[in-house]
Amino acid sequence: MAIFVTHSVFREPGWSRLHPLSGNRQAAVIDICEMLGWLDEDHVRQCEPATRETLRAFHDADYIDAMMKASMSGQVSSEIRTRYKIGTMENPIFERVFERASASVGGSILAAREALIHGCAYHPAGGTHHGRRDTASGFCYFNDPVFAVQTLIDAGATPVLYVDIDAHHGDGVELAFADHPDVVMISTHEEGRWPHSGMNDGSGPRNAHNFPLPRGINDSEFLRLIDGPVAQIAARTKPAAVVIVAGADCLDGDPLSSMALSNIAFWDAIDRVRGFAPVQVVLGGGGYNPWTTVRAWAGLWGRLSGQPLPDALPEAAQERLRIMSCDLIDEDEMQDEWTTTLCDTSNRGPIRDEVKRLSETFLAA
Repeated sequence: MAIFVTHSVFREPGWSRLHPLSGNRQAAVIDICEMLGWLDEDHVRQCEPATRETLRAFHDADYIDAMMKASMSGQVSSEIRTRYKIGTMENPIFERVFERASASVGGSILAAREALIHGCAYHPAGGTHHGRRDTASGFCYFNDPVFAVQTLIDAGATPVLYVDIDAHHGDGVELAFADHPDVVMISTHEEGRWPHSGMNDGSGPRNAHNFPLPRGINDSEFLRLIDGPVAQIAARTKPAAVVIVAGADCLDGDPLSSMALSNIAFWDAIDRVRGFAPVQVVLGGGGYNPWTTVRAWAGLWGRLSGQPLPDALPEAAQERLRIMSCDLIDEDEMQDEWTTTLCDTSNRGPIRDEVKRLSETFLAA
């Protein structure tokens, strides 16, 4: 049984108008799932925002207090902006930003607890994997995946395998659990993309396995990595639980990456990773094309909850997608399937030599 974790704050608008996250992805995911009849009270849990005391288990007290004050006042001083990286274009202050960020943490804690009971829990508003102990980073104020992993550790569900398929390296989680004996981390991300970390050169922690991927990664190449080195790491680890950051910016058409996965391969990869452990926590992450992101995350809940995926979306769901907008995507870049269907066309293709080498180098180690 899969559980869907959310909070009312995720239906509210946030961010600034020109921010890559200005379109409310979370509200649209919930709307589409409701229109498809996929959210019933037996499978939905409302989380509570993490308290200041809870947040202190990872984040510095001074930083938490600065976030709370900024959220209440709607502004920050230049000193606070410089010190904590909040109130910037990257990490703006907006109405109820603290409540939203703390609810992401509360949702990931609840998702881990529900997964321990039911086997699988999905928190699409989670996945803020760049957050640091004492600063915001990369649109992430608090690091909710850290709390999901720690909740599983505290419950004795170890080792924990953390798998991050976002287009951007999960640097904040890697820093948090560097060399932790109960955590093994895997990140597949686009090579040369911000935050310019996650190299495959042995410079990372011993328990971190990074796979920087070439531009234009296709379905065949990505699933080869999942079925090859990622599966081998899982076999060595024998995890009791897996935490997945399902960043949808790895999909074709995302304006902040050059990866080219279909959502079919996205779902297939997550299904395979879920099979590595009996306890599965699935979080959201990046995703800056609102149409591909919302379809991917709604369809992911369909997969997790065993729903048949429709060939065409009902008219109400199509209209919900049509009213969305994104300043990062030009009108001539729009694809018909982004507003009419749930499933992409598969993007299978040849496996390039650099992908073969990335896989074979690990397997030979």
